[in-house]
Amino acid sequence: MKKALVLCLSLLLAPLASALEVGETAPSFRLPQLDGAAKFSLKSLRGKVVYVDFWASWCGPCRQSLPMLSDLREELKGKGFEVLAVNLDEDPAAGIAFLKEYPVSYPVVSDPKGLVPERYGLQGMPTSYLIDRNGVVQMIHVGFKKKDMPEIKKAVVKLLKTK
Repeated sequence: MKKALVLCLSLLLAPLASALEVGETAPSFRLPQLDGAAKFSLKSLRGKVVYVDFWASWCGPCRQSLPMLSDLREELKGKGFEVLAVNLDEDPAAGIAFLKEYPVSYPVVSDPKGLVPERYGLQGMPTSYLIDRNGVVQMIHVGFKKKDMPEIKKAVVKLLKTK
């Protein structure tokens, strides 16, 4: 719980740091998969439209966003779309337990030290970055409500149509 409080405070202060903006290249990262399997990198998805989603087990909106993103990924993965989730729980076991209740079909990596969110300048939880085929951030989405999904899908589909 103490780690969650520290992360929340750092997210509040993140806007004071240099937050990643639309039009900038997404910082690359390579992290271990949440289940302890091999490392996975954002760079390995270059050439695809990627939705990078930062989440944690204590994040209420994530209970809706993760399954809905999984549905979107299943619908569009054959068209060059991928979701990559970055779990920020200090104890990866909390993220694993969360995914047993809210399973997803996309890769999930673990960043218990919160190093990648610092590079991205996260502004809240969850925060997501829609990245084009060239690695450039095209949309930043902070928070999540069910009514957000049509806008997210529209932005993804638009990027999938561009080469």
